[in-house]
Amino acid sequence: MPTAKLNAEPAPKIKRRILNRDKLEADIAAEAVRVFAECGYEGTSIATVAENAGLSKQNLMYYFPTKQALYQRVLDEVLDDWLERMENLAAGDQDPRDVLRTYVQAKLKFSREQPWASRVYAMEVISGAQLYGAQIQNRVVPLVRKDIEVFEKWISEGKIAPINATHLLFAIWAMTQSYADFSAQMALVLNRKQLTKKDFDDAEKVIVDMVLSAISVPPPACDGAP
Repeated sequence: MPTAKLNAEPAPKIKRRILNRDKLEADIAAEAVRVFAECGYEGTSIATVAENAGLSKQNLMYYFPTKQALYQRVLDEVLDDWLERMENLAAGDQDPRDVLRTYVQAKLKFSREQPWASRVYAMEVISGAQLYGAQIQNRVVPLVRKDIEVFEKWISEGKIAPINATHLLFAIWAMTQSYADFSAQMALVLNRKQLTKKDFDDAEKVIVDMVLSAISVPPPACDGAP
């Protein structure tokens, strides 16, 4: 009698069910991120998310039994994307100017393409991260420390000027994420309905110039200079 193979691939029907479930959960999370961003955690109801997703409340709760489970899924996806961009920053073998330029570009792209996700994350942090603080501390802090080690290596090798890397990262986060979290205010000041790609391109140039200026190593003083 033949024995079953270990770690065999799922049967086609089972695989299709898994794929369908994954897609449906992703669609629900995509609707939820906007509702959480507009209404906050307390103001969001499972019924509203279900209606926006074209599902019954009971059907949605089959996939996400509680509002907190859905909120956790939304923030997990936001943080996954955000940390993926931070991991590229820790590429210490590349030119610091290229690394930081790419990082600013990636953060602004996230703000432009996923403004609702950025706002959900910002709202959670502003409220004290009571529901997601442990995940932020466990996942963000180690990666920040890793990035700071790269900055310290660059400084010791004379590639960048001595700088407080932690506060430089804080400044980059603030400058780039504001183009999602405060885009409505910016659009009002610019007298338009919403920010354009050109606005993000202009912001990228200004932010990159500021960051690169902050890390620039001053030229050596000329001999005999007063």
